[in-house]
Amino acid sequence: MFRGANAISLDAKGRLAMPSRYRDEIVSRSSGQLIVTIDAIDPCLCVYPLPEWELIEAKLRELPSLREETRRLQRLLIGNAVDLELDGSGRFLVPPRLREYAKLDKRAMLVGQLNKFQLWDEDAWNAVADADLAAIKQPGGLPDELRDLIL
Repeated sequence: MFRGANAISLDAKGRLAMPSRYRDEIVSRSSGQLIVTIDAIDPCLCVYPLPEWELIEAKLRELPSLREETRRLQRLLIGNAVDLELDGSGRFLVPPRLREYAKLDKRAMLVGQLNKFQLWDEDAWNAVADADLAAIKQPGGLPDELRDLIL
């Protein structure tokens, strides 16, 4: 499971180092193979270990292919998916087109989301995190089904 928000830097070529606390798990789960694609909702990227991505592909494959919503989602997620591999230094290269989509430059945030990571521009992440915190504090900001959650 991946958790936590990690400030990271992209080098001039668009490579970033996977934080060491995640490397062993990624290597053991996927031999260092990753899939990166756009997030269809937020202006960030999603980084999956290959076995987790294969579960997503299987779910997308089962959706009715004649529905435009299905085709749209498949085009966005699968059409933008790129196979990556951690190098010997634990780095991976984010392709330019995907860096452009997420507006990634030098400072980024790698945010654990249980089975995957989100990769955000640092300023965009800070703005979203602040907005999420403010929204959840508002009346009705937390759905009723989550009010019984024990934290």
